[in-house]
Amino acid sequence: MVNSFKPSGYTTVSPYLIVDGAARTIEFLVRALGAAEIRRFADDAGTIRHSEVRIGDSVVMISDCAGGWPPIPAHVHVYVEDVDATFQLALAAGASAVQEPVKKGDADKRGGVTDAGGTTWWIATKVE
Repeated sequence: MVNSFKPSGYTTVSPYLIVDGAARTIEFLVRALGAAEIRRFADDAGTIRHSEVRIGDSVVMISDCAGGWPPIPAHVHVYVEDVDATFQLALAAGASAVQEPVKKGDADKRGGVTDAGGTTWWIATKVE
């Protein structure tokens, strides 16, 4: 067995989101993007100190904001099989529309939503 510098099944880069309401963000990702929760570490008050979800082949790390670690708005780009269906799932899961899916000057059809924790998710499907 070869030792690796990173855990098995993790990509080299993993976004780390610090949000206000990590549990809501995790639930949104499960409902809208089919995320699978890998782990969650919460304190006695239920504040999520660290969690990880898998979306496709990527891991996203998420925690609640806390003293010294304020929530930080972020933008994350995700490729999905069907941008239109995923956009509708995201809205049904409580996201706010930023941009309806549209084909512009590149090979992707892309739309955007913002979840309750303040993260903007740009979802896209390559159509060319």
